[in-house]
Amino acid sequence: MVTMVSQDDAEEARIVERIYEAVMDQRLAPGAKLSEAALCEAFGVGRMRIRRSLLILASREVVELQPNRGAYVAQPTADQAREVFEARLLIEPPLARLAAQRIKRVGIKALAVHLDKEAAAHAAGNRREAIRLSGQFHAALAQVADNTVTLRIVKDLITRSSIIIAMYGDAGFSNCRDDEHNAIVAALRAGNADQAEALMRAHLGHIKDHLQPGRQTLQTHDLVALFGNGKSDGKRA
Repeated sequence: MVTMVSQDDAEEARIVERIYEAVMDQRLAPGAKLSEAALCEAFGVGRMRIRRSLLILASREVVELQPNRGAYVAQPTADQAREVFEARLLIEPPLARLAAQRIKRVGIKALAVHLDKEAAAHAAGNRREAIRLSGQFHAALAQVADNTVTLRIVKDLITRSSIIIAMYGDAGFSNCRDDEHNAIVAALRAGNADQAEALMRAHLGHIKDHLQPGRQTLQTHDLVALFGNGKSDGKRA
């Protein structure tokens, strides 16, 4: 049976993905207000479509919906930050083990290409691109482990981690170190499941060690400028 995706559903998925990516690469800061009017203008759609998109993001805990105030990028507490990294430590090291056992040559090649992009972003001093690619590496590793359930969970945890790092990360800390990613891929290439799991556990620990619970950063954003090139040609709804 073929499931048909309506144009409205596809448009909302695109809006969700654009906001999701902006949070993940830290172009939208924790606590940023997501004005419905500004988002309508930016994406060229009506309020109902924006509201449905924000509801999806709220269900993933990327957005907080506050009664009579509107939508804001989530601001995890220190306890929530701890819980997110506890969840990542429970999920991602065993997932790296699974990836080492299941990865195919095409998966190794894709990860190698990704590492080259990460290295280029770091060499160019492109912090935003480095952050985006760092998050994508963890999602890519979940993908080569060939488990769609954990892939979705990891993607959501990565986005929440980016919010946490934006709030609590050391000054100048971007996200992941590409040399640690290189070591993980080397373990996958060698089929060394024990090493892959241990390296991922240490890697996540290093990220967690750079967090400073209690420090918060709030910013305002021009949403039209940020998302304005994402306008739809469809009807406003």
